[in-house]
Amino acid sequence: MFKKVVICLALALATLGFAQSQSKSKTGKISQVRFSNLDVVVTVDSAEDVENTFNLEDIKEILNEANPNENVTFSLVCNGAVMSNGKKSSMTYKIEGNSNEPEEFLSLVSKLRTSAIKYYN
Repeated sequence: MFKKVVICLALALATLGFAQSQSKSKTGKISQVRFSNLDVVVTVDSAEDVENTFNLEDIKEILNEANPNENVTFSLVCNGAVMSNGKKSSMTYKIEGNSNEPEEFLSLVSKLRTSAIKYYN
């Protein structure tokens, strides 16, 4: 009887031991990281936040980091006061462009920034 228990136990342990999958880790180096779309979303609560959160130099720096012919989106979410129905008002400005046209995109961001400041004043 003892011999049968030992044999069953040995077979169970051998089966479990050989049934374990071999870990085959494939490690490699990433040679290049490429973005296909660049989306920037900024949420502000006041005109001071708009003025302090971002400026055109920040956006220009982001555009310089973008790959050529990359889609670029900039969104500015302006949170407003609580309305009479108890919900918080908000307005979102969104600009879509291409990294090949940075001056045009920066011009639109400048207009967006000015509009957002006027929204709060």
